[in-house]
Amino acid sequence: MKGSVKLIANNKKAYHDYFIDEKYECGIELFGTEVKSIRMGKCSIKEAFVRIDHHNEAWIYGMHVNPYEKGNIFNKDPLRARKLLLHKSELIKLAGKIAEKGYTLVPLQVYFKNSLVKVEIGLARGKKLYDKREDIAKKDQRRELEREFKVKNLY
Repeated sequence: MKGSVKLIANNKKAYHDYFIDEKYECGIELFGTEVKSIRMGKCSIKEAFVRIDHHNEAWIYGMHVNPYEKGNIFNKDPLRARKLLLHKSELIKLAGKIAEKGYTLVPLQVYFKNSLVKVEIGLARGKKLYDKREDIAKKDQRRELEREFKVKNLY
């Protein structure tokens, strides 16, 4: 990614709950007060998900953008559905993948790239409980190795 990138919101839980196969960067349709609120870091995508409707348009649902403090009547609903901006070919490809069993679209990050708000979405497959346990065990094992390595290097 070229240009200056400032991370606003990150969805760590998506990596825990899903295998991420592909990632896409897309724009998002916002109003002025929403952009100002996001600039202040008041955005959450923890409960968000992405759907492609029958008009081949991608929408993000459940993305919470706090109302801008000085926005008064211009503020919009914090949980409204927002349109994601992707190329038509990408939308058709994603719609075909989602039609397959087990695939879904999840938002991974919201960030500023130069002066534009971008959303990184991932084509994801759900993890089973045993997959999650394996990941936790691997993480614990890696943490233990790093701890031992630190102790050995101190002496």
